[in-house]
Amino acid sequence: MSTDYVRKDHLYQRAKSEGYRSRAAFKLIELNDRFHLLKPGRSVLDLGAWPGGWLQVAHQRTRGGRVVGVDLVAIEPFGVGPREDAVRLIQGDVRDESTIAQLLSCSPQRFDIVLSDMAPKLTGIRELDAAASVGCGELAFWAAEQLLRPGGSFVAKLFKSDEAQTFFRTIRPAFEKLHRVELKSTRKTSNEFYCVGLGFRHMSG
Repeated sequence: MSTDYVRKDHLYQRAKSEGYRSRAAFKLIELNDRFHLLKPGRSVLDLGAWPGGWLQVAHQRTRGGRVVGVDLVAIEPFGVGPREDAVRLIQGDVRDESTIAQLLSCSPQRFDIVLSDMAPKLTGIRELDAAASVGCGELAFWAAEQLLRPGGSFVAKLFKSDEAQTFFRTIRPAFEKLHRVELKSTRKTSNEFYCVGLGFRHMSG
C-alpha cells in the first residue's frame, strides 16, 4: 500500500491529468525553467527515453526543432500532428556503434542537448545501486562525447554517493559550467540529483 501511495503522489496525478506519460516530465520542466535548455529549433537527444515523458516536454518546448529518443525497449509512438517526424524513436543500445551511427543520421551536425534520466534496476542495496547509477552517468557522458555539439548542454541523473561525486569532478573540465542540482519534483524518498553541463567543450578525438 505504501509503495502505491508514493507512486501515485500529486505529480503522478498531475501528469496523468495533463497527458504526460510519466511524472518525470515535471523534472525536465523544472530543469528547463532554471537553465533554459529547450528553445525553438534546437535538436534534443533523450537517452533511455522510455516511456516518453521527457520527449513530450522536449517536443513542446522546441517547436520546429528535432527530438530523438532512444531506449533498449520500444517507445510507443506519439501522435504529434502534421510533423510526426519531429519526434524520432529508436530502439537500440547506445553502446553499439550502429546505434550511434543511426542517431548521428538523425542530426548530422550533432545535437544541441543530450538528456539522460537513465537509472539502473534497483536492488535495494545502496552501494550497488549507487555504483550502477554512476555507470549510467558514464554511459550518458560517453554518448554525449560522440553526439553533442561543441557548446551544447548535457543533463544526467545520478544517485548520491562518493563515486557520483568523483564522476562529477571528472567531467567538469568538459563544460564551461557544470551544476549539481536537486529538484523539488524529485520524490522525497529519492537520493537522486542531476548533473547539468553547459557549454560543452568537444575534446574527443
